[in-house]
Amino acid sequence: MLLEVKNLNTYYGDSHVLQDMSLSVNDGEIVALLGRNGMGKSTTLKSIIGLVKPKSGKVIYQGKDLTGGHPFKVVREGIGYVPEDRRIFPNLSVFDNLKMGIKSGKAGQKASKSQWDLDRIYKHFPVLKERSAQRGSTLSGGEQQMLAIGRTLMGSPDLLLVDEPTEGLSPHFVKEVRDVLEEINKAGVSILLVEHNLKVAMSLANRVYLMGKAHLGFSGTVEELNDNPEIRAKYLEV
Repeated sequence: MLLEVKNLNTYYGDSHVLQDMSLSVNDGEIVALLGRNGMGKSTTLKSIIGLVKPKSGKVIYQGKDLTGGHPFKVVREGIGYVPEDRRIFPNLSVFDNLKMGIKSGKAGQKASKSQWDLDRIYKHFPVLKERSAQRGSTLSGGEQQMLAIGRTLMGSPDLLLVDEPTEGLSPHFVKEVRDVLEEINKAGVSILLVEHNLKVAMSLANRVYLMGKAHLGFSGTVEELNDNPEIRAKYLEV
């Protein structure tokens, strides 16, 4: 097992936003974490990467306890994070944004099964090569999303946490981002995906977790979810 999250409890002030949240990601998988807005999906990713400190529970990655670790230390262990708001550097060029993704420590200490460099990024994201001298602020929303993913891949993660990658994108870029995530997974990177677009998520994922308010409501395969309209209605429909 690559990642195991055990009974995480996370708070924002007095608000108990994750209640005994548990999930796992196996090597080579794409796992989707789905649910309505405000259920705690993004908080789950932030608790794993260390941006939010859980009050209790465990985050175990490749057998190592990373619970509550500083984000830069978690990243060095081989976990990459693509935030919902992308957070590219608008005044830097695409090239310089990508260079900012190179992480010290992890890549230099041990070989990753998924090493990434500029040539490999440009192969998967040819538009970034075309725009390499442009400032990040001049890119379209879809291009900025690809830049955010590419920048994270420059750290050569074995596991990618991706938060709402198709939100606000045109149908053309939704398909491009979806296909890029599939390519990345085939290249050896496991993915934990938070995604509002059910069609995209179900076309990519091996397994699915559904969140109710602050807690896990369902876990199973894509096929099991497809065969259970009551569960879909309970946790996904507005």
